[in-house]
Amino acid sequence: MKNNMRKIKKAVIAAAGYGTRFLPATKVQPKEMLPIVDKPIIQYLVEEAVASGIEDIIIVTRAGNQALEDHFDSSIELENYLQNQEKLDKLEETRKIPNLANFVYVRQKRNYPYGNATPLLCVKNLIDDDEAFVYMFGDDLIKSKVPGVLQLIKVREKNPAAFVSAFQEVPLSEVNRYGIAKLKSGTKDNELEYIVEKPDIDKAPSNFAQDGRFILDYRIYWILENLKTGIGNELWLADALREAAKQFKVLAHPVEGSWVTTGDPLRYMQAAVKYSLDREDIGEEFREYLRSLEL
Repeated sequence: MKNNMRKIKKAVIAAAGYGTRFLPATKVQPKEMLPIVDKPIIQYLVEEAVASGIEDIIIVTRAGNQALEDHFDSSIELENYLQNQEKLDKLEETRKIPNLANFVYVRQKRNYPYGNATPLLCVKNLIDDDEAFVYMFGDDLIKSKVPGVLQLIKVREKNPAAFVSAFQEVPLSEVNRYGIAKLKSGTKDNELEYIVEKPDIDKAPSNFAQDGRFILDYRIYWILENLKTGIGNELWLADALREAAKQFKVLAHPVEGSWVTTGDPLRYMQAAVKYSLDREDIGEEFREYLRSLEL
């Protein structure tokens, strides 16, 4: 692999899951299209990436996920309707969406194993051997002054030979939900020693949890092509990063901001409440409503 410092301009977003925890809501729509207030989950990810300097966004989907493509495409019918109804603010907002980035869609192949590392295999031919890129899980959101992706990019610029993974502390009672890091002792930059996917609480090496943002490069394919499936017979990125840490530097960067996951109904609702309260237009009224409830 060539070791130059090309600007990171490409992001891959994993959106090929079935969202079974949200059935029947996800029977005919992708989980990533569920709204947080009035914007689908995946648009938050795209906007974070774009605010971090990303220009090309590759979304890995599956059969039945056409709604994702339609969302980031133009809708002449809708635009004409909004124009005729003089809803010009909504018209402007709608027209901005297709122009956020250059979008590419790749179907996840059925001959690959299921898992959160599998989408990377699907985009191998779209990754140059001299570029780093962003990888994002489709159900993790980060609210922060500096976009989470940009924080990782800045770390990578200082450590051009490293992979960078976003992490945040979680309660010990929740470590069995995430990839959990063991950091190398004596290092100043949170270098990863290994990572364990969904460990038992009493066996977790820390409460430092992987939160769905990564800077990788072509070397990830050296590992993935020989990686065996892990828990649940799935292909886990945590397992790939554990192998990567044996060969070169992998940094576990503590992202500044509030990380919320939308991976299950409870946490999805918690995310919706959090984002609603932060809205200037509805936040105060919603806060008063919550106070009025007999909880």
